[in-house]
Amino acid sequence: MKRSEVKAIFPEATDEQLQQLMDLNGADINHARAGLEDLQQQLTAAQQEMAEYKAREPEELAAAKTRAAELEQELSGLKAQAALRDMREGVAKELKVPAHLLTGETEEACKQQAASILEFAKSSGYPALHDGGEPGSSGRMSTRDQFAEWFATQ
Repeated sequence: MKRSEVKAIFPEATDEQLQQLMDLNGADINHARAGLEDLQQQLTAAQQEMAEYKAREPEELAAAKTRAAELEQELSGLKAQAALRDMREGVAKELKVPAHLLTGETEEACKQQAASILEFAKSSGYPALHDGGEPGSSGRMSTRDQFAEWFATQ
């Protein structure tokens, strides 16, 4: 605002009053400029941050995509392991054999293993021993007697 414009609005104002009014107006303008400069600095800083973010964004996106692919691969592996475990447990429950003994990768292989386990379990086990199964027995004397005989010869 110019002094002549103020004088036109307030013709009875003195030069001193005009000066005070112009000083107040100047202070308001300076205060507004300071605020504008602060806002301009904030805008500049925000623009720099945005430019830095946009520069980093492709790298971060690529890293995130790589990590997502790794996690998908890990998840599919875990799902395959769970499916295999479930299949083995199903065969074990159906054929009544311990699941930890089954190592096949397919249901058919597990069923064949289970049948072999059941066949082995049906057998009589170890053959009958003539000496009663005592270690080191020749069938003629007890283990105690054999040890006594051995000790006497030492």
